[in-house]
Amino acid sequence: MVSRVRVWLNRTYAENVFFMDQLRRNPCGRAVEIHATHGDPDSPILAAADTAALEPEGLSPAAYVEYALDQCARHSIDVFVPVLHQAALAGHREDFAAVGTALLAPPVEAVQTFQDKVVAYEAVRELGVPVPPWWRVRTADELITAVDALEAAGHKACFKPASGAGGVGFRIITRTPFSLMHLNGFPSPYMPLDLVVEALRGADEPVDWLVMPRLGEPEVSVDCLTGPDGRVRMAVGRTKNGRRRGFTLDSAWIEPSRVLAEAFGLHYLTNIQFRMFGDEPVLMDVNTRPAGGLHQLSQCGINAPWAAVRLALGEEPGDLVPPFLGQDYAVVSGPRAVRPVSVQQRADLDLPVTAPDTAVGTQAAQAPRTAHAAQPSDSPLTV
Repeated sequence: MVSRVRVWLNRTYAENVFFMDQLRRNPCGRAVEIHATHGDPDSPILAAADTAALEPEGLSPAAYVEYALDQCARHSIDVFVPVLHQAALAGHREDFAAVGTALLAPPVEAVQTFQDKVVAYEAVRELGVPVPPWWRVRTADELITAVDALEAAGHKACFKPASGAGGVGFRIITRTPFSLMHLNGFPSPYMPLDLVVEALRGADEPVDWLVMPRLGEPEVSVDCLTGPDGRVRMAVGRTKNGRRRGFTLDSAWIEPSRVLAEAFGLHYLTNIQFRMFGDEPVLMDVNTRPAGGLHQLSQCGINAPWAAVRLALGEEPGDLVPPFLGQDYAVVSGPRAVRPVSVQQRADLDLPVTAPDTAVGTQAAQAPRTAHAAQPSDSPLTV
């Protein structure tokens, strides 16, 4: 009799309820039990798991490693899929192996390279993969210099934190004076340059921003699955052009992704994002974790989470080539259960929970969000 597989997802984004669904519905018919932890008691991740626990707050990365090792030992975790403190955890791969747990994460060197976007862009450019022009900005004067240079070249300037995930902190610079236009409708990412400069000059400490041209659509997120041997088993692009989403195997996106995955040892599930700079696809970001929209590949006949777990267990899933490319689609939100516990629940108490049998609606048509997770589908919850 084949034993069940025990998988742990630590503090992660709400869309990973679909990741969990796919593990349970794996094509091998293997029994999978899922343990989940989070800092938000109302995260649907906790309700979807077989067992769940609230994570203690305020742990340093080193203390979190000790917490994680204890969780793995106490819950007999076979495969751990870390998001929070991924670099610190990846640096202790052998310690997790000693308690019988495989880490579904790239080597620590790869994680650290892509934590800082400037370091990443410099390393990627050396490989010959195109990147957009960028300026690292820490002061108001540096910001003005970067914006002036971009606008002189006919580009619209934007900025985001040099270290960060998803679209958190992304803003687009405008010369339009602040007015009621900025207060009408939904909040806008556009920020008047004079207000940003004023905020920087009044700040108590410097920022660390990446200033670059606003890149054009389509945005293409390439989901990759790479083995510890460095060989890519899967590379499928998901296109985003406004509301419309789709899939692609175009070499313009796929080949640079394969180069990056192999060169930097981006083992297991990673997500490599591109946009257009003029007529050229350029790298936008590399996520050393499964993307929130990974489950959408089910529309192409692929169960990527299960293939990754098999790789982590030392099994060979083979190459994952889509038998077909699913039709274009849009992402809409839908309800998902949360567990019926008080927000005063003690953080050190593990509770068994019942996972709903199915999501409401189809996977490709949803991106369920809580009040804590109103972010793009590839963005993690704030942790």
